[in-house]
Amino acid sequence: MTTKILRPNDWPAGLPALLLFTDIGFLLYWSVTALHVAGVFHLPPEYLFKNYDNPLVFAWNWSFMPLDVALSLAGLAGMSLWRRGHPAARSLVAFSLALTFCAGLMAIAFWTITGDFDLGWWLPNLFLLVWPLIYLLKLARIQAQTTI
Repeated sequence: MTTKILRPNDWPAGLPALLLFTDIGFLLYWSVTALHVAGVFHLPPEYLFKNYDNPLVFAWNWSFMPLDVALSLAGLAGMSLWRRGHPAARSLVAFSLALTFCAGLMAIAFWTITGDFDLGWWLPNLFLLVWPLIYLLKLARIQAQTTI
């Protein structure tokens, strides 16, 4: 069994834009958050989630940083490889999508358990939960159609 190498025109519609938006968004979020923590500038409290000053909630938020940075780097690398027709591209993109789904799921689960229903934080995390799942299914369909 062999697999056809995907070319840039083989991307599922909308996937590159969503990957870029999400991956750059995560890198910006963590850059801004780190600058806030370092005291370079101050974010208004209304921009922070509930109980941000609680050490456990603060630690919970920062526990996502390695996951978010890894998924962003994997997504950006996967897109770069895909544009060059590299066979590892699909795996990196799928890995990034799976981690993005997990990041959204973990945040929603935490806020459900704690009873915190702030749409300002729920909507972005529901977005992170849903769109990768749709594209993972599309990639699986492409894989099934291109495997010889």
